[in-house]
Amino acid sequence: MENEKIYGTQAYPSESVSPPPPMYGESSRTRGSIPRRILDSFKRDPNAHATPKGTVGADGKVFDAESAAQATADSPLSRKLKGRHLQMIAIGGSIGTGLFVGSGKALASGGPASLLIAFALIGVMLYCTVHALGEMAVLFPVAGSFSAYSTRFLDPAWGFAMGWNYALQWLVVLPLEIVAASITVDYWNSSVSSAAWVAIFLFVIVSINFFGVKGYGEAEFVFSIIKVIAVIGFIILGIILNCGGGPRGGYIGGRYWHDPGAFHNGFKGLCSVFVTAAFAFAGTELVGLAAAETANPRKSLPTAVKQVFWRITLFYIVSLTIVGLLVKYTDERLLNGSGSSDAKASPFVIAIKDAGISGLDSVMNVVIMIAVLSVGNSSIYGSSRTLAALAEQNQAPKFLAYIDRKGRPLVSICIASVIGLLAFLAASNKAGEAFNWMLALSGLSSIFTWGSICLAHIRFRKGWRVQGHTLDELAFRSQPGVIGSWIGFLFNILVLIAQFWTGFAPVGYAKMSATELVKNFFSAYLAAPIVIAFYIVYKFYFKTPFIRSHNMDLSTGIRELNLAELIAEERAERAAWPKWKKAYKFLC
Repeated sequence: MENEKIYGTQAYPSESVSPPPPMYGESSRTRGSIPRRILDSFKRDPNAHATPKGTVGADGKVFDAESAAQATADSPLSRKLKGRHLQMIAIGGSIGTGLFVGSGKALASGGPASLLIAFALIGVMLYCTVHALGEMAVLFPVAGSFSAYSTRFLDPAWGFAMGWNYALQWLVVLPLEIVAASITVDYWNSSVSSAAWVAIFLFVIVSINFFGVKGYGEAEFVFSIIKVIAVIGFIILGIILNCGGGPRGGYIGGRYWHDPGAFHNGFKGLCSVFVTAAFAFAGTELVGLAAAETANPRKSLPTAVKQVFWRITLFYIVSLTIVGLLVKYTDERLLNGSGSSDAKASPFVIAIKDAGISGLDSVMNVVIMIAVLSVGNSSIYGSSRTLAALAEQNQAPKFLAYIDRKGRPLVSICIASVIGLLAFLAASNKAGEAFNWMLALSGLSSIFTWGSICLAHIRFRKGWRVQGHTLDELAFRSQPGVIGSWIGFLFNILVLIAQFWTGFAPVGYAKMSATELVKNFFSAYLAAPIVIAFYIVYKFYFKTPFIRSHNMDLSTGIRELNLAELIAEERAERAAWPKWKKAYKFLC
């Protein structure tokens, strides 16, 4: 037998090149060439259906909420995100031009005190919102996340409006961010056409997303690490400069809080900063959207959600405190930028230049470029997953639910990528006008999304209680609880009111013409009537019901079948931890 090889249950001489063909009823596994496997990966997953067959969907003018919940729960999206991906998406995911550049305009509008107060209050709101989202996403890691929760716990019509609101926000953001990335190159007075840079950046972002959720996760992991290191480096440098340790020396301390002062434009200045702060935090909710593609959301999501608090505190509050100490709000350079990503208007770059440090401003500009590309990367991810989830709930054309064998929502990714071609408008003389209205479309989207998350959590908790469940059955519980969700919901309402006021009567409105005032209002508030129109039309056409507490589906989409036993096991394990570990895990 030593010169024989074993195949199955029979032995064959070692001279034989290959085993015999399979017997009747058996099958042999074949492995195609690499090009063939790449081609096959783009084919539709045979287990993926837009909606279960035989159900009455939106086409029958009756919305089937149970089918919608089942479809998002059974989504065949790839589940390859690991804990480290989620944590870096949570920590650095939404650190972008809102912090690096937008904070400069906010500083000029309201002064350093308004900047700090507004970002701190919006941070509290986001802390409550992300915890509410985390509680629901750990229990129901379904495709579409927050729009699916609105459909399940509030009203299918509102879920439809929220899903399309969120998808449109990210679809519009992609061309805006690609143009913004090309503007960052102009910092070095590049002679290359902006259209060439647009083509390069668009190719990079689309390529990353064609690698699936793993490509997105790895790219965000690298981008976030760079952004986090940059912010921490700036904080350390800022403290040294403030204490007089820069090349030009001189202790600064709190001088600029006295001259020119802590506040600018009074209460209206504070309200205008509120709006900027809300936009700077956009993208924080992506952690919840990624839950459906996470290998073990019950383990990974709670840690990621808790780390949002540290991101808000360290990266926003501390860095903006340093900015307020180093840059006067009267500095004209804060308002001289040519766009939302122009490093010339970044208070971070201005602080470095004023200190007399050469070369470091270019490093900061590279970080701003990476931040812009990161947001562009997230925009394809966010829009494609939301569109696919809407299609699975019969709230969008069914072809958008095409998911290939690698778990990629292929058609949705392609549509998001094609809309990215609008970035080539950058070479047109009407670019500014076109992009202002595109930005208006996405302006209030995040506020509506966050408010819906908080309200869905409040309704979910009510349904959970009415249907006889206890909080001990939840794998992860929101630290601020229902009270936190009410705080988050009311804060979102206040931001909408502040945006309405600053849009209707902006700072310096007395000098503006009627046409300028109307244009200013709609550029600030265009998203609101669009969301309301989506909701009302869908509501009356499909006659969707408000979901009552006792009718909520609280079982579909729970990934672990033996959840109660797993929770009990984990609690027993946590009880044995030493005190330092309990404290660490509570905070992180």
